[in-house]
Amino acid sequence: MANWIKKKEESGRKKQKRGFGKGIKEYFADFVSSVKEGDWGTRASLLVMGSGFVARKQYVKGILITLVQILYLIIFAIYSVPYLSKFGTLGTVKMEQSFDPITMQQTTNDYDNSFLILIHSMISLFLLVVFVMYYIHNIKAAYKVEQDARAGRPVNSFRQDMKEMLGKNFHFSLLTLPTIGVIVMNILPILVLVAIAFTNYDQNHMPPAALFTWVGFENFKALISNGGMTITFGYAFWKVLSWTLVWAVLATFTNFIGGIVLAVLINSKGVKYPKMWRSLFVVAIAVPQFVTLILVRNFFRDDGIVNTLCANAGITDFFKSIGLLGANMNYIPFLTSKGWAKVMIVLINIWVGIPYQMLIATGVLMNAPLDQVESARIDGASKSQIFWKITIPYILVVQGPALITDFVRNINNFNVIYLLTQDVYTTTDQMLANSNAKEVDLLVTWLFRLTNEYYNYKMASVIGIIVFIICVAFTLVSYSRLMAGGREEDYQI
Repeated sequence: MANWIKKKEESGRKKQKRGFGKGIKEYFADFVSSVKEGDWGTRASLLVMGSGFVARKQYVKGILITLVQILYLIIFAIYSVPYLSKFGTLGTVKMEQSFDPITMQQTTNDYDNSFLILIHSMISLFLLVVFVMYYIHNIKAAYKVEQDARAGRPVNSFRQDMKEMLGKNFHFSLLTLPTIGVIVMNILPILVLVAIAFTNYDQNHMPPAALFTWVGFENFKALISNGGMTITFGYAFWKVLSWTLVWAVLATFTNFIGGIVLAVLINSKGVKYPKMWRSLFVVAIAVPQFVTLILVRNFFRDDGIVNTLCANAGITDFFKSIGLLGANMNYIPFLTSKGWAKVMIVLINIWVGIPYQMLIATGVLMNAPLDQVESARIDGASKSQIFWKITIPYILVVQGPALITDFVRNINNFNVIYLLTQDVYTTTDQMLANSNAKEVDLLVTWLFRLTNEYYNYKMASVIGIIVFIICVAFTLVSYSRLMAGGREEDYQI
C-alpha cells in the first residue's frame, strides 16, 4: 500500500512538471500511435468515424458518430465554405444601387458584407477546430475499444454508455449547456474582437455600404508609436494608460484603507451607537450608483449648487487669493479642469466606495484571530502594534483575492469616470482631441467613446485587447505572489 501511494505521488509530481507544450505533444502522439497500432477498424475511422465502433459491434454508437460526421460535412460545405472562401479578403464586391426603369424601383446588387463574412468565418473556423479535436478523440476512443476487445475486457453497449452519461459521468453531461453558453457568449465575441483589431473597420469602412479588409499590425503600431500621425493615437494611448493605472491604484487602496479604518473605528469600544453608524453607510449603498454619480455631477458643475455655496461662503475668492484659481474665474472647475477633475473623481469614488469596503472589513474583523490579539496584549503590545502586526496582515490574507479583483475592476471602472465627466469635461489637449480621448478617460471609457460616438472599431478592438492583457498579467502575477506567501496557513483553524 505504501509503495502504491508513493508511485501515485511520483506520478502526480510528473504531471505537475509536465508543461502545456508537452501535454499537446503527447495528445497528438497518442493519436499517431493509435493510427499506427490500430487494426483496420480503427484506421477506417479516419474516413468513416464510426467504423471503429461498428467493428466492435457497437452499431448504434458507430452509426450516430457517422451521422455527426456527415452532418458536419454538410454544414461545412453549405455554410462554411462560402464564407471561408472570402475570409482572406473580407469581400470584394461593394454595394451598388441602381434604378430599374422596368420595376421603377431601386435595385441592389449581390454585394459582400465584410462584417458578416468575418463573423461567420470565425464561427466556421471555431467549428472546424472543435470537429478536428472530436475527430482525434474519436480515433483514440476507437483504439481504446480495440485494446479492450483484444484484452478480453467487456465492451460497453450503447445502453451502458448512456447509463454512464447519466450516472458516474453525469457531471460532464450537466456541463454541456453551460460550456456552450460560455463559448457563444464569451469566447466567440472575444475572437471577433481580436480579429477586428487587424482590420481597418472604422466609420470610413462601414458595412454594408463599404468594405473593410486586413491591415495586419498597423493598428497596434499606430497605438503604441508616437509618430507624426494626423490622429495621434500613440500620444493619447500613453496618456490614457498612465492615468488608468494611477486611477486604479488610488481608487483601490483609498477605498481599501478607508474601509478598514472606518470599520475599526465603528467597532471600537469607545464608539457609541455603532449599529446606527453602520446603518447610515448601508443606506448610502442602497441608492443606485448611477443615480448618485449623476446627482453629484450636477452638484459640482460650474453652475452647480456647490459652486454657488462656495462663492457665497468666500471660498472661491480665497482660492483666487492663494493662486488656485485665475483672477477672472468666478467658479471652481471641479469637473472641468484636468487637475481638479482627477482629484474630485478620486474623492467622489472614495465617498461612493468606502461603505462597501467597510461592510466587508467588518465581517473580516469579526472573525479576527482573538487568541493572537490576546497574546499580543499580554506581551505588552500597543493598539497600533496589534493593528499593524496582526489585524492588517490578517485582513490582507483574507481580502487579498478581493483586492486583486477590485484593482482589475477599477481598471474597467466605466461608471464613475463616464457618468461624472460626460457632457461636462472638455479636453484642452488638441492631440488628445484628435484621437477622440480626454485627459480624464480610462482605457475602457476611451474604448466606449471610440465605438459608440466615432465608430472606430479597429482602434477600440486594439485597446480592448491591451486592457485584457493588462488585467490578465496583473491577476496572474498577483495571485501567484499571494499564494506563494504562505501566510494563509498562519490563520487556518
